[in-house]
Amino acid sequence: MYAIFEHNDKQYKVSVGDTLKLPRQNALKKGDTLKFENILFLKNDDGDIQIGSPNLKGCTVEAKVLEQIRDKKIIVFKKKRRHNYRRKNGHRQDLTLVKINGISSSTKPKKDPIKENKKDIVKEEKDGS
Repeated sequence: MYAIFEHNDKQYKVSVGDTLKLPRQNALKKGDTLKFENILFLKNDDGDIQIGSPNLKGCTVEAKVLEQIRDKKIIVFKKKRRHNYRRKNGHRQDLTLVKINGISSSTKPKKDPIKENKKDIVKEEKDGS
């Protein structure tokens, strides 16, 4: 089972047990829980698919904050040739490390009419032979 959810205008694909690096959540501390409710897509273990328009109602992704970390340093280097212009800056992004505990769905997936029609066609072919 996996889900795709939206958080801070970014989309994340997660399943139970995954760890994510999210942009820093200042109000949260180690051990706090988060609920993401902007679920865009959900696929069950049975292969049933739910697609939101734009979001699925009644579906949530629950996560636990592991810690507040800083990502590795990246170097930003700017240069203009023949103008003696060089600038070197470093940047470390503040992140929140999160572990996905559960994906819950209160709505039942709708049957795919295309799959149902294919099953009926196969049964008719076998019966007609």
